[in-house]
Amino acid sequence: MKARIFVTLKPGVLDPQGKAIHNSLAGLGFGGVNDVRAGKVFELELADGTDDTTIDEMCRKLLANTVIENYRIEKLG
Repeated sequence: MKARIFVTLKPGVLDPQGKAIHNSLAGLGFGGVNDVRAGKVFELELADGTDDTTIDEMCRKLLANTVIENYRIEKLG
């Protein structure tokens, strides 16, 4: 079984990486980009039968800093 974990900064948390990407896009002539928020994606290959609680625990303990980040789990087949 595979799972994809999307980790993003919570609203209101400063995002210097997103700001740098935004500035670089503008410098390359890409107008019309109002804001950029950077995040992370993890793809996990899991043993069959790994339950949702275990995946959630992985996110809370290691993959996301829940003080400043949100995460979303997407199970793939």
